[in-house]
Amino acid sequence: METLTAWEQIPAFEDEEAEAAFWLEHDLDASLMKGSVHSPDSRESTTITLRFDPRMLSRIKRMARSRFLNYQSMMKQWLAERLEDELRKMD
Repeated sequence: METLTAWEQIPAFEDEEAEAAFWLEHDLDASLMKGSVHSPDSRESTTITLRFDPRMLSRIKRMARSRFLNYQSMMKQWLAERLEDELRKMD
């Protein structure tokens, strides 16, 4: 079994069967998993409501489970990463 050490090593999958076959042969490195957990800068947070297409939310949840993450934490991580990318573009 091959251990992945970077998120970029995970390809885009054409369908769930291709993704399932990939994960039968690959595993994530523990340090990658540990580094993927978002640690907020403060204990303060604000609750918001977002509406998603049910199919999109289902896909997000499935992806999070495959990475052993809570789907809300994964989405916050994505938003934080995108925000940093956008802020770098502004500089």
